[in-house]
Amino acid sequence: DGTTSVVLLAGELLKEAKAFIEEGMHSQIIMRGYRNAMTEAIKRIREISVKLMDKDDEEKKDMLKKCAMTSLNSKLINSYKDFFSDMVVTAVTKLDEDLDMKMIGIKKVTGGSVTDSLLIEGVAFKKTFSYAGFEQQSKKFENPKICLLNLELELKSEKENAEIRIENPDDYQAIVDAEWRIIYEKLENIVESGANVVLSKLPIGDLATQYFADRGLFC
Repeated sequence: DGTTSVVLLAGELLKEAKAFIEEGMHSQIIMRGYRNAMTEAIKRIREISVKLMDKDDEEKKDMLKKCAMTSLNSKLINSYKDFFSDMVVTAVTKLDEDLDMKMIGIKKVTGGSVTDSLLIEGVAFKKTFSYAGFEQQSKKFENPKICLLNLELELKSEKENAEIRIENPDDYQAIVDAEWRIIYEKLENIVESGANVVLSKLPIGDLATQYFADRGLFC
């Protein structure tokens, strides 16, 4: 990204200007000279610039790859700049016309080699297979139907957020049965939707994971 080069260049410009300041030259004159130099530099850059619009897709990708490799020269992974520059350019070319860089994420995984890095053309997230029914669940789907949720699929004791007063012990059992009925209705609705994969921002309990595993759903 050129931060080191900018600092070194700015330092040299100030160093050269110091002699003129000591001779009594006004700072505005020096600044005017810098602005004139900047104008000439920009003019020269535009003269030697390469127009990507005139290139085909392969030439554009090659030019972008060279730019990425130049930027990677000052990074710790400069020895692998050819490997990563190709990955970076491919990722950028997958974006829409607005080039929203937030659509590109980096997921760090401990262990392995630098060259184990790969580009996922989709959504990647870390998944721990250590829950009820995970052995039964399929680990690969083609053209899946995905159900995205923002609700909990587990039974929780409401010790702090709820208070229930009952006069008959049978009423307590009715409340417990209602809780089970509610969560099973949610699970049944999800299965009936035809989804193959269930993802939720909130916890999915062992009851739900086993329920989905028995019916061939991944969560």
